[in-house]
Amino acid sequence: MEEEVKHVETKSTKYDEGDIQVLEGLEPVRKRPGMYIGSTDVRGLHHLITEIVDNSIDEALAGYCDTIQVILNKDGSCTVIDNGRGIPCGIHKTEHKSAVEVVLTKLHAGGKFGGEGYKISGGLHGVGLSCVNALSKWLEVIVYQNGKVHEQMYRRGIPQFELKVTGDTTTTGTTVTFMPDEEIFETLEFDYQTLKNRFREIAFLNRGLTLSVEDRRGEELVKDTFHFDGGIVEFVDYLNKNKEVLFPNVIYVDVTKNDCEVEIAFQFNTGYNEIINSYANNINTEEGGTHLDGFKASLTKIINDYGKQNRILKESEKLSGDDVREGLTAIISVKLHDPQFEGQTKTKLGNSEMRKIVSDAMTEKFGEFLEENPGYARELVLKCVNASRAREAARNARENQRRKGVLESTTLPGKLADCTNKDRTNSEIYIVEGDSAGGTAKQGRDRRFQAILPLRGKILNVEKATLHRVLESGTIKDMITAFGCGISSEYNEEKLRYDKIIIMTDADVDGSHIRILLLTFFFRFMQPLIEQGHVFIAQPPLYKVDYNKQTYYFYSDEELNAKMEELGHPKVTQQRYKGLGEMTADQLWETTMDPEKRILLKVTMEDAIEADEIITKLMGEDPDIRRDFIEKNANLVKDLDV
Repeated sequence: MEEEVKHVETKSTKYDEGDIQVLEGLEPVRKRPGMYIGSTDVRGLHHLITEIVDNSIDEALAGYCDTIQVILNKDGSCTVIDNGRGIPCGIHKTEHKSAVEVVLTKLHAGGKFGGEGYKISGGLHGVGLSCVNALSKWLEVIVYQNGKVHEQMYRRGIPQFELKVTGDTTTTGTTVTFMPDEEIFETLEFDYQTLKNRFREIAFLNRGLTLSVEDRRGEELVKDTFHFDGGIVEFVDYLNKNKEVLFPNVIYVDVTKNDCEVEIAFQFNTGYNEIINSYANNINTEEGGTHLDGFKASLTKIINDYGKQNRILKESEKLSGDDVREGLTAIISVKLHDPQFEGQTKTKLGNSEMRKIVSDAMTEKFGEFLEENPGYARELVLKCVNASRAREAARNARENQRRKGVLESTTLPGKLADCTNKDRTNSEIYIVEGDSAGGTAKQGRDRRFQAILPLRGKILNVEKATLHRVLESGTIKDMITAFGCGISSEYNEEKLRYDKIIIMTDADVDGSHIRILLLTFFFRFMQPLIEQGHVFIAQPPLYKVDYNKQTYYFYSDEELNAKMEELGHPKVTQQRYKGLGEMTADQLWETTMDPEKRILLKVTMEDAIEADEIITKLMGEDPDIRRDFIEKNANLVKDLDV
C-alpha cells in the first residue's frame, strides 16, 4: 500500500518537457471552445453566426457592403451571404497558401490588425471565422471576386482541397455555409427569434444596411428583412412606440472626432423607467463603459445648468442622475479604431478618450436643442423636478419601512416556510399562488433546501405604480424581506438568501396573470435577479393519466396526444390539472419540485428590448395597445381555461 502511494506522489509531481503540449492550427479552439466563443450551449451556438455576420458588418462599415443574408437551412446548417469585396483569394506571401485558407485556418489572421484593411471592426479580431471553421462539422466558403467564383470545403477545420476557381461572376462577396459540430455543442438547433432580434438591432445600428434572416427548416418559409434609413433614431422610435413621449422628435447627436464616430439618439417618455443601450463597434456593451459614463454625466449637468440659468431650479436645488433619466430611452453607439474592452464579460468599453468625446458632443448638441426649444426644455426640467420629489418621497417611505423593520428586518414574513439550510448556493424559494397550493407545497417540499412563500391574490401591477406605492404593497414587502437583497439602486447581490427564485402558479389564465405580474416586478425593480440567472418558472404537469397500474404525467397537449396514440386509446383515467391545489403533496414533489425530475424554465435577459416592449404593451396604461395585442395574438391560444 505504501509503494502504491509513493508511486502516485512521484507521478503527480513529475513535470518536464514531455508535459508541454503544443496544439497546432485550430486544435486549441476544439480543445477549449469556451475560451473562444464563451460557451458550448445555445448561446455559443448562435455566436458562430454572429462572428460570420460581424465580418460582413466590417465590410459594411468600410463602405463596401450593403446587403447581408442569413439562412437557416433544412439540414441544420446556416448560410451567411454578403455583397462585400470578398475575402482576398491571392496567395499569401509568407504562408504560401490562399488568403482565404489563411483566414479560415490561422488564429489571429485577418485584415483587422494593421489598420489598412478595416479602420473599424467588431468580432473577435481575426479569431472569429477560424473559430467557426474549427467548431463546424463542415464548412464551405464561396468567394466572388475579380470575375471568378472561388470555392473551398473544410471538415472540422481541415481543408479538403485547395481554393479553386469554379466559374465566372459579375458580382463580389462572400458566402459561408457551416454545420455546427455535434461533438462540440450541447444543442444544434438555431432559434429564429433570437437571430431575428439580434439582426434587427444590427440593422438599427448601421443605417442603410439591409439585413435579412430566413428560416427554411419548416414547411413554410419564414423571413424578416430589416432596413432603417433613420438608424438609431428609428431604434428609439421603435422602443418608445407604445409609450407616451414628452416631445415628438428624437434628439440626435452625430459627431466624428479623432477617427471616432459618436451617434446618440434619445427621447423622454412619461413613464418611470429608463432604457439606455450602449454599443461600441456594434457590440452591445452590457456593462457600459466610458461612452456611457460620458453620456450620463453630461446629461445630468446640462439639465441642471439649464434649469438654474432659466430659474426653473433654485440655486440650492440639484437634480440627480436618477432624476434626469426617469422615462429616458437612449441609444449610444460609438465606432472607433481600437476598442479596449474590460469587465467580467468583456463588454465594458475602457477607452478613456471616449468619455470626453461623448460628453463634448452632448454638451454641444443637446445644449442647442434646449436653447432652441424653450417650451420642451421647461417641460423636461419640471418632469425631472417631479421625479426628484417622488424619489424623495420614496426615500422617506423606505426609511419609514426600515424604521419599522420591513426592508432590513431579520424577522422573516410569517407566511414564509423557510428552509433549514443557510447556504445560499444550495437554497431555493418557491413563490406559490394561494394558501391552498402553498400548503401542499410546504408538505411536499424538501425542507432542507426549499423555502415556500405563498401569495394571496394578485400582486400590484408595478408598471403603473411609483416606487412609493410599490413599497406600500404587503405582498411585495414580503418578497423583498424574504429575498433579503433589496430593490432598485439598493439591490445587493451578496445579501440574496436564495440561489433560485421559482415562480410556481396554476396552469390557467389567473396563474399566467400572476406570473406576468411577478416578472414585471422583477424586471422593473430587481432586474439583477434575472441578469444573474436567479429567476425560474416551474412547469407543473397539465395532465395525469392512469393506465395499467402506472401513472403518467404530461406537460403539453402534444405529449399527451403522442402517448395516447402510442397506447392505442385504451381505457384510461385522465385528469386535467387546473390548479396546484388539485395535486397531493407527493404528486407535486414528484412532478414539479424534485430536482431530479422537475422541469424549470430559466428567465433570461437575452432580449431585454423585446421584454420591455411586451411588458409595456400588456401592463402599461394604454388599454388600446393591450386590446390590439390581444386581438392580433388571440389565434395563438388553443385551449383557454376560464
